[in-house]
Amino acid sequence: MPSARLLGQSLLSGVLVGGLYALMGVGLSLSWAFLRLINLAHLALVFFAAYLTYALAEGAHLSPFLAMALLVPLFFAIGVALQWLFARFKVDEFASVLATFGMMVIVESVIQSIWTADFRRLGTPLSTASWRVGPIFVPVSETIMFAVAVALLLAIWAWLRFTYVGKAMRASAENAPIAASFGVDHARLSLLMPGIGGASAAVAGGFIALIATLAPSQIYAWVGVIFATVIMGGLGNPLGILAAGLLIGI
Repeated sequence: MPSARLLGQSLLSGVLVGGLYALMGVGLSLSWAFLRLINLAHLALVFFAAYLTYALAEGAHLSPFLAMALLVPLFFAIGVALQWLFARFKVDEFASVLATFGMMVIVESVIQSIWTADFRRLGTPLSTASWRVGPIFVPVSETIMFAVAVALLLAIWAWLRFTYVGKAMRASAENAPIAASFGVDHARLSLLMPGIGGASAAVAGGFIALIATLAPSQIYAWVGVIFATVIMGGLGNPLGILAAGLLIGI
């Protein structure tokens, strides 16, 4: 039988990585639920953000958190631009799988052409720092990541549930013509959700750069677990995504 210390450490690791699964999956879930687009390119954006965070921290000697803050508006704009392209070419739910898979391959190729296929690791004191709580070691960077993931998912849930824009988005996803008759501009709102997804990709990528070793091919290794998180959590349900991420992580 494993020791109580080993079980406790494993449980903590599962909880923390579950927060990362949820953070990576929320953008895909929102796009699928509200826009009927299965945006596999979201996962590619996560890893592109991870490499950009690595480049800014290693090359420009910026704090990883400052690098993340700089990337959030950029990736918000990238998410909006991608949605504009999907709308411009009338990409439907099935075609979005093929189109965004192609984008994922392109992003992987771009990453490999710039940073090569070698493994990359961001060397900062924060990456290895930890607190000791009794017999358990609590990694600092992963704990911050988990706190940010919970705060972000709660904020998105509250925004969808309580704000006028969030309610309009949900109404438009349920029945766009009827929502439009009440003054909801679906075309404009459809640009906002991918922007939020892109911003969440920047945050998730920044933390991946902080806690993990990077390689371009890792994009595909995460597809299965993120899809499982999205499906188990329920499309468009940030709190369900968080619960599913924790369950899978544990």
